[in-house]
Amino acid sequence: MGKKVIYLKSPEDVEVIKQNGIILGKAQAEVAKKIAPGITTRALDKVAEEFILDNGGKPSFKNYNGFPATLCISVNEVVVHGIPGGRELKDGDVVSIDCGVYKGGYHADSAYTYMVGEVKSEVVELLRVTKQSLYEGIKQVKPGNRIGDVSYAIQSLTEGHNYGVVRELVGHGVGKFLHEAPEVPNFGKRGNGPRLQAGMVIAIEPMITLGKRFVVQENDNWTIRTEDRKAAAHFEHTVLVSKTGYEILTTFEFIEEVLEQNNLVVL
Repeated sequence: MGKKVIYLKSPEDVEVIKQNGIILGKAQAEVAKKIAPGITTRALDKVAEEFILDNGGKPSFKNYNGFPATLCISVNEVVVHGIPGGRELKDGDVVSIDCGVYKGGYHADSAYTYMVGEVKSEVVELLRVTKQSLYEGIKQVKPGNRIGDVSYAIQSLTEGHNYGVVRELVGHGVGKFLHEAPEVPNFGKRGNGPRLQAGMVIAIEPMITLGKRFVVQENDNWTIRTEDRKAAAHFEHTVLVSKTGYEILTTFEFIEEVLEQNNLVVL
């Protein structure tokens, strides 16, 4: 396989991605308002799709390689790529919602894992650490560092809590295409991998499991779940390598405002 091109973004490109990140964060917040026992994952998908379209964007995931929906909705042991449908959320579930927005020629990509009602404390801790690992990875983003520095920061924190780090799925560059070079694994060695340079935009997305790291793909050819059927968590931001460090181009602000308003736990 030939070396994949890493596309650097201009300040104007970055501004488009950042505006898409706001639409995306607000779409997630609309979904967050509806998350409760009894709602179907299909109903949540409809909320996000309508919001994105109403704001002049297109859902990045819909029809991407044949994916049939706006959101990847992954419940409990599903790590990623869950297809929305008739499944009703239940008290005690955790649900990862991954979403992309395409507008003005560029994509933004972000994911958040939500709790439904009363969730087991060990699963709450998995979500907390996974979210923390996202920010530990982001702290390593600056010109001159390497992808492996990001990967190592995520791996060392999560494996330090005896969690599994999924190997088969990785973060990625984001821009005119939803998935660009470079790949951003959640495991690796410091000082390894492509060098970060100003203008790169990458999606960093820890996918972490409560049990073993091994995953299987279901017969729908999309849904990825843990082999041992223990819970998984997934948080993702689209991040710019700036001249001096990093800038997060997606946002959890609107999501967490909704959680606070509803007296729900903000990790």
